Formats: sequence, structure tokens, C-alpha cells
Amino acid sequence: MKYWIPAVVAVLGLFVSSCGESQVERLIQKANDEWVKGRNHSAVELFKSVLEKYPSGPHAEEALFRLGEIYHFGLSDSSQAIVYFMEALQLSRRGRFSYEAQRYIADIVEFTLKDYDQAIIENQKLINEFGHPEDDPERQFRIASIYFKKQNYEQSIVELEILLEKYPDSEWAEEGEFRIMEVLFTLNRCDDAKPHFEHFLKSYSKSKYMHEMDFVRASCLEEEGKLEEALRVFQSLSGQYRYPALVAMKIEGIEKRIRKVR
Repeated sequence: MKYWIPAVVAVLGLFVSSCGESQVERLIQKANDEWVKGRNHSAVELFKSVLEKYPSGPHAEEALFRLGEIYHFGLSDSSQAIVYFMEALQLSRRGRFSYEAQRYIADIVEFTLKDYDQAIIENQKLINEFGHPEDDPERQFRIASIYFKKQNYEQSIVELEILLEKYPDSEWAEEGEFRIMEVLFTLNRCDDAKPHFEHFLKSYSKSKYMHEMDFVRASCLEEEGKLEEALRVFQSLSGQYRYPALVAMKIEGIEKRIRKVR
């Protein structure tokens, strides 16, 4: 009879473990249900009770991740949300929720906290540390956009060129090419912008950015004193460009300049 005791203990252990797993999964489900119903504080307490029972492991990772989401979206406390997302990452850099937690951190730091220097770091982590190459072009574009927000236009161009070099076939390459030309115009470097326009015209002839590209090209022509050519391009944008009043103002201004010259 004594030989059966270890086997019985093992079976009981599995049974207890199974019951525990089932219990915590029900608790997580209940917490998620409370959140969906808009009962944020109730959901928070339930997820915290999960952490009390399971301070580590996949259940803890999920609880911390969900707490981050609730604090960010439900309670509008993004700083506390970041704390929970970071704790989830500390538990596991390769867990089920790690990449999404890092994405939240990067986006909150940029759009909510507006800490642009830190946002660059957090986006670079997404590229370097998490192994999701399908999302890398978007994050590279975000880094370039953040430098533009910082008015570091030269570095923004560098980051956009990295985007085009590393991910030439990505969906972000088209916008990246357009943004380079836009930044070059901002820097009064129209000569440098011309090759980008020619390449864009060949590669993305049906692009949704074509009218914006034409507006920038026409503005460069105007800056260069090529008024007749600039006028023709602006006139072609009448009724096409998203800011019709701006096109009308450009046309009127160039026509006045041409009359003065004549």
C-alpha cells in the first residue's frame, strides 16, 4: 500500500494545481469583463488580487499589462500606466504581452507626455530588442517624425533616409520619400528636393501625396523665380488640393508678381 502513496500525492498535486489555474483564469476573465463594462476600479482590484496570488509568471504578466491599459484608457493616468507596462516588461522581455507593452510605452511617452527624447529611445528599443521586423518601418518613421517635432530637421532627414535604405518596399517608404522633400523645402533646399520629386514621380505616380508633392514643387519654383511654371502647377491644383484657399492665395500672389515684371 505504501508504494501507492507517492502516486496519490502526485495526482492530488496535479488536481490542486489544475484547480488553482482554473480559479485564476476565472478571476482574470471576471476582471476583463468588469473592464469591458466600464467598471474600471472593480477591474483594477481584481487584477491586483491576481498579482497577490501570482506575483510572477504569465498570469502576473497579463494582470500588469491589463492594469496598464485600464490606467491609460479608463482612468486617464498615463504615468501610472507606464509603471505597470514597465513592470510587465521586467517580468519577461519575451512574454506574451511584452511587445505591446513596449509599444504603449513608446506611444504614451510621445503623444501624451511629449517627452520626445525618451520617445526616440523607446521606439528604438522596439526596433532593436523585440524581433518584430514587420513593424520596424513604422517605428523608424516615428523616430523621423519625432525629430521633426523637435525641429531637428537635418536628423529627421537622416532617419527618413535610413527608412528608405532599410525598408524600400515597405508601405512607409512612400510617405518617407514625400516627407524628405517636405523637410528639404522647409530648409530652403529646393535643389536637393528635385531628385526626390523625380524619383517619387516615377515610383508613386498614383500616390495620395501627389498633390502635396506638386504644391511643394510649385513653391520651390516660385522661390527660384520661375513664376510662369509655378503658376501652371498651382493652377493645376485648383479644386484638387486639400487647402483650396491656400492655392488661390498662391495663384493671386504669383499673378501679381508676373504683372509687375511685365
